[in-house]
Amino acid sequence: MRLDQKMTVVHGVLCLTSLLLILQLWLLTATMNAYMGGDRAIIWPAFLASSSLLAFNLGLLRFLYRQDD
Repeated sequence: MRLDQKMTVVHGVLCLTSLLLILQLWLLTATMNAYMGGDRAIIWPAFLASSSLLAFNLGLLRFLYRQDD
């Protein structure tokens, strides 16, 4: 793969990662707001959603490392 093609892939992954990071920060804020309001039922679903976002980000990182070969 040429360098400009690799950079396009890296920029796409960076955009996705940034979007997922913003989503994860919003999820943390919404969860803390609900928790402070007394809603404790939201903790585990938020944890699972945040863990899935983390797993997706790690998968993107692994994809980038495999593109380096």
